[in-house]
Amino acid sequence: MLKKIQETADFIRERIPAQPEIGIILGTGLGGLVEDINIQSILPYEEIPNFPVSTVHGHQGRLIYGELSGKKVMAMQGRFHFYEGYSMDQITFPVRVFKQLGIRLLIVSNASGGLRPEFEIGDLMMITDHINLMPNPLIGKNIDLLGPRFPDMSEAYDRHILGLARKVARSLGIKVHEGVYAAVTGPTFETPAEYYYIHTIGGDAVGMSTVPEVIVARHMSLPVFAISVISDLGVKGKIVEISHEEVVDAAASAQPKMTAIVKELLKQPIFV
Repeated sequence: MLKKIQETADFIRERIPAQPEIGIILGTGLGGLVEDINIQSILPYEEIPNFPVSTVHGHQGRLIYGELSGKKVMAMQGRFHFYEGYSMDQITFPVRVFKQLGIRLLIVSNASGGLRPEFEIGDLMMITDHINLMPNPLIGKNIDLLGPRFPDMSEAYDRHILGLARKVARSLGIKVHEGVYAAVTGPTFETPAEYYYIHTIGGDAVGMSTVPEVIVARHMSLPVFAISVISDLGVKGKIVEISHEEVVDAAASAQPKMTAIVKELLKQPIFV
């Protein structure tokens, strides 16, 4: 794996003008944030050595390098999922490469099902913790050069960045919730009983991504900030038939609020 990480990082490094500071993973329907980036390089995933290719609608499959709010950023316009048939090593590989490139903060977004009665479609939830109901991406032989065998997860989501994001949201007048994200494999949307179960064990939102990427980031001591767009509701009395296209549309409609928070957050003293 180390050889592949280095090979991919070298390929990317030769095609961008400077070292990125921030890595961004854009979830379903949330790729519009790249319109606010002063883009300097675009690399389609199929051209990048060892990269998987996005196969899901709403994930364009491009690696974007540029500047956002004065920071050098590298954004994944589309991610990879376990349900696509990729291994955990494959779907988290870009995070390993980000770290090798010198990124100092990972920002992750997703579309998710809301499990609290007060949630409405289009709300934002900053993730404070997670419940992993997927295979752990660190299963297998540990590579000590990447991180410890048993990484601590007591602060999976950086408290300093969360505090700054709260202040930013208030200053922008954007309502945000905070809560626990539960990750499942998909690709089926949850049954009413599954929604109830996940909420009962402590989940406030549920989705099919994010947590493997966060675990791998923390394995390498890379700080993380993550935010969910509530794109459907798993609350008794509000559960309706849902399609992937509706999730994409709901996430896209809320994307400007998420973009506003991220842009203002990057203006703050995020590196301490």
